[in-house]
Amino acid sequence: QVRLVESGGGLVQPGGSLRLSCAASESVFSINAMGWYRQAPGKERELVADITRSGTIHYAESVKGRLTISRDGATNRVLLQMNRLQPEDTAVYYCHLGYFSDPWKYQEVWGQGTLVTVSS
Repeated sequence: QVRLVESGGGLVQPGGSLRLSCAASESVFSINAMGWYRQAPGKERELVADITRSGTIHYAESVKGRLTISRDGATNRVLLQMNRLQPEDTAVYYCHLGYFSDPWKYQEVWGQGTLVTVSS
């Protein structure tokens, strides 16, 4: 069973930075996409950023230019560099991995979530 290990959440002042990391417990060959979602109180979970196996990256419009997703030397590990954070970025951030297992079935794994709080 693939597990996702998250780290990097915490409290930061507006304009500050954080870096989130997410690593799968084992290397996944047939990865579809890996990235981050977030959910603020009273709101639906939304995609923040993800990166596909081929390197295609998607960002939410609200974070473009401030957040950067990248691989950390492996297809099963991603980083989310968060700069110029705003109070609106406050949420629980969930790592997500979509991949194809053997047999050829689509699988999804979610991390437990890490809290990011942007407040002065």
